[in-house]
Amino acid sequence: MFMYKVAEPNEALIISGVRAHHGPEGDAAGLGFKIVVGKGAFYIPGLNTVRRLSLDIHEAELDLECVTTQGIPIGVKAVVIYKIADDFQSIANAARRFLDQEEQMDVKVHNVFAGHLRSIVGSMTVEDLIRNREKLTQATRDSSAGEMQKLGLTIDSLQIQEIEDKTGYIENLSAPEASRVTKEARIAQAQSDREATEREQEAEAQKAAARSQSQIRQAEVTAQANKAQAEAEQAGPLAAASARQQVVVQETKVAELEAERTEQKLQAEVRRPADAEAYRQRTLAEAERDARIHKAEADAREVELRAAANAQKVKVEAEATAESTRKVGEAEGAALEARGAGEGEAVKAKGLAEAEAIRARAAALAQNQEAVIGQQIAEQLPQIVGEAAKAFGSIGQLTVLNGAEGVGQMFSQVLGMGAAAVPMIRNLLAENGAPQDGEGEPEKKEPRSRAR
Repeated sequence: MFMYKVAEPNEALIISGVRAHHGPEGDAAGLGFKIVVGKGAFYIPGLNTVRRLSLDIHEAELDLECVTTQGIPIGVKAVVIYKIADDFQSIANAARRFLDQEEQMDVKVHNVFAGHLRSIVGSMTVEDLIRNREKLTQATRDSSAGEMQKLGLTIDSLQIQEIEDKTGYIENLSAPEASRVTKEARIAQAQSDREATEREQEAEAQKAAARSQSQIRQAEVTAQANKAQAEAEQAGPLAAASARQQVVVQETKVAELEAERTEQKLQAEVRRPADAEAYRQRTLAEAERDARIHKAEADAREVELRAAANAQKVKVEAEATAESTRKVGEAEGAALEARGAGEGEAVKAKGLAEAEAIRARAAALAQNQEAVIGQQIAEQLPQIVGEAAKAFGSIGQLTVLNGAEGVGQMFSQVLGMGAAAVPMIRNLLAENGAPQDGEGEPEKKEPRSRAR
């Protein structure tokens, strides 16, 4: 029964056993086992063995005591970064030497590099080691490359980290140079101090000149500043006035626009509704006035018709009274004529009858006078009322309070003026044609007494 296993990217599968050497990685390569990298392979459990070989990088630290060609002991610290090479031959070499023993690779690499590094350091001076570390590094890599290849390994990096001076040689080696450097530094410092002093003096002189020039410029600038300030102080109010003028102009425009907008708003919201309301009130007032005028005219007409009817009634009653009086007078006269048959008593009776007739006629005349006066007053009353009402003809508009009641009171006053004239008319008529009491009566003669 076949099984299938896949190699990870950082490892190689080493398959050994029956028929494991067949294939391009088998006998053709002279290996005797099968290497699988980056893919999978079938195997038969029990007949094949599958093991993994890591292709990760490894790191070996070196801390060695070495002796230079001058016999001076030094300490060298280095780091070697290596890994199994990618070709099948290198993987096969590493598999034969380190399969299932990968922890031994660091020891082997340490030993290889320790020997080569000591050998190379022994062929170099301390000065070469200090000045040319790259030469030491390259020589160590070149000398160990063959042995690393046999182990199936390749060097990724070799770094010489530190060279320790065990005897103070490097320090003593640097002393003359340090002394020379110190001397040169002191000389340079002295020269620098001298030059610094000269430069400082020159700088002070330049500073003084600069201060003088600065003071002059400051005075000039101050004068210009004072002049500018004075001009600015004068220009400030002018600018403020100009700005204020512009502000006033803009405010005036704004006020005009606001006034125009307010006027339009007043026109739309107040004046037009007010005109409409005034028109409505005026129309209502005119209608009410016309109604009052028509009502007053109707009331006046009614009063006029009532007065005419009353006058006609008075006239008819006066005529009836006069006719009745006439008939009574005629009847009494006939009676007197009928009773005046005798001589003495007849004369007396006739005289008495005539006296009674005269008295009756006087009474009838008095009654007829009142009827006549009433008739004349009734006939003249419309003219009297018309003349009294002429005073209202020149009035354009008459406002009457209390409605119809006010109109009735006004016409009552006009009629009252006509009624007030009735007694005066009556007196005039009485003075012109009415008989006084006793007037028209025959003078009574007292009978003469006869002497016996």
